[in-house]
Amino acid sequence: MTEKKKYPRVVMFSTPTCTYCKKAKKYFREKQIPFRDVDVSRDQAAARDMVKRSGQQGVPQIQIGSKMIIGFDRPKIDRLLSL
Repeated sequence: MTEKKKYPRVVMFSTPTCTYCKKAKKYFREKQIPFRDVDVSRDQAAARDMVKRSGQQGVPQIQIGSKMIIGFDRPKIDRLLSL
């Protein structure tokens, strides 16, 4: 039996219409990485929080541990998750 890898906390700020958000979610599911999806089109407080954290309004924004990634930057995601 393989041991489940422990990943840092992953939070993704996204919108339902964003193509790169969909790609990022699919990628996390394929790699079996648990993540929390926050829909900033429905949650104004989360949208403000996201902009406060990153200074950016675009999605996806992916927080891995304490690091914020703007966009679906696979090499950076892989590096932060040690994939």
